Amino acid sequence: MRIAVVFSVISLALYPAAAQMSNPSAASSAARPADSVVERVRAYRLANEHRIVRELTDLLAIPNVASDTVNIQRNATKLAEMLERRGIQTQLLVIPGRGPVVLGGLDTPGATRTVIFYLHYDGQPVNATEWVDTKPFEPALRNATIQASGKLIPFPEPPTPYQDEWRLYARSAADDKGPIIALLAALDALHAQKIPLAVNLKILLDGEEENGSPNLERTLLAHRELLRADALIAADGPVHQSGQPLVYFGNRGILGVEITVYGPVRPLHSGHYGNWAPNPAMRLAQLLATMEDNDGGVLIEGFYDDVAPLGEAERRAIAAMPKNEAELARELGFAQPEGGGKRLGELINLPSLNVRGLRSADVGKDARTVIPDRAVASLDLRLVKDVQPDREFERLVAHIRKQSYYVTQNEPTAEERAKYPRIARVVKDVWNYPATHTSMDLPVSRAVVEVVEHATGHGIVQMPTLGGSVPMYIFDNLHLPVIGVPTVNYDNNQHSANENLRIGNLWSGIEIFAALLAELRW
Repeated sequence: MRIAVVFSVISLALYPAAAQMSNPSAASSAARPADSVVERVRAYRLANEHRIVRELTDLLAIPNVASDTVNIQRNATKLAEMLERRGIQTQLLVIPGRGPVVLGGLDTPGATRTVIFYLHYDGQPVNATEWVDTKPFEPALRNATIQASGKLIPFPEPPTPYQDEWRLYARSAADDKGPIIALLAALDALHAQKIPLAVNLKILLDGEEENGSPNLERTLLAHRELLRADALIAADGPVHQSGQPLVYFGNRGILGVEITVYGPVRPLHSGHYGNWAPNPAMRLAQLLATMEDNDGGVLIEGFYDDVAPLGEAERRAIAAMPKNEAELARELGFAQPEGGGKRLGELINLPSLNVRGLRSADVGKDARTVIPDRAVASLDLRLVKDVQPDREFERLVAHIRKQSYYVTQNEPTAEERAKYPRIARVVKDVWNYPATHTSMDLPVSRAVVEVVEHATGHGIVQMPTLGGSVPMYIFDNLHLPVIGVPTVNYDNNQHSANENLRIGNLWSGIEIFAALLAELRW
């Protein structure tokens, strides 16, 4: 059925805006006039920050794992209500068995450009036992990070202000519900301060991004007429590890693979059968070790062959990135990084192979003296421009075959077990997608950078490609420039236990989004 969206006409607009990510109040006030948009938006936030946080915690309290159909629908319904409450005409584009795409928009009188903001409302699965003194869907406040011995504190009542360094702990606090609330609060601030928007606005909220958005392309192409726009801003991801504001112009693609190596048909006593029965855990470790050198370089033949060379603007941007790798390595607790001396910004522009999980029998208190029957490795391969998932998967399979493995996509039969000494089941994830890249030299690219720099009062980090993967290839296929403007803290434990949002980053996100809505012109 064809669905049409009528975007309401609400008079809003704006100027420059936003505070430094690592210290929102530190942005130079001399860089903007006293009545600038950022100052007016900040004044609104200071008067309404308890309401803003309360709206965020109410949203965070709804579980949002993509496969939890009942709760993901609750999220979508609540988000639609939140948009409509602000006068935004909203639709739910239904995906059977999954959360719908939430799509809404505002028309701005006189605007000649339309900008889509992409965010997602689903979150990664959780293991509640790994969260320290809190629960994933019961938002909690600390006066610092857990690593800095932050203590749980009650949410303050007005007029007690929130402090920038406080952390809000909950699944999706940073990825990606915090930015959703920042965008809506930016709209509230502009409306309250009678600052009109400079662009027509569309908001696209994805309900299965953390599961690879397997239905997003099909759903959006069925409603292609709703996506007419001039640019898309992706608000997913963290700021640079230096804490500085970031604008990025591409996303890595992703390919997920599971490799299972087989031993005996059942676990065996390691005393009775050790040194005789093949151990699949050892064989899998040996197989994985053939895939990378000691510097993390991938040894699979042809792995880097399709990488597109960087342009001059990209090389300049990488060279200009903060040189904070040594400090970051100390923070993360390792003595020497991989990469053969290349900087992190350089390495992100190369494809990578990551072992994201290993499983074989048991460890710790559950360990038993057995030879396991199988061992499983889960890999994610991050892809860059021109590196296609199917081609990289073929190279991986060819490499495994070169290590004398019989490769199958199914559980091996008794006949196959009897015939082949080494068997590997190699299965590609249902969801995988290529990387995207937008030229840093486009007028809209330069305009976004200018607005964010003006909003924060100083220079920003420009990154040709973000390390994370977001399904922006869909919009690339629709010939929409895609530019990323993340706002959350880099140390947010994204995808892990104890995910958190630094309060100061929520505030600066409001200001940056307000600036983009009011000042973006090209």
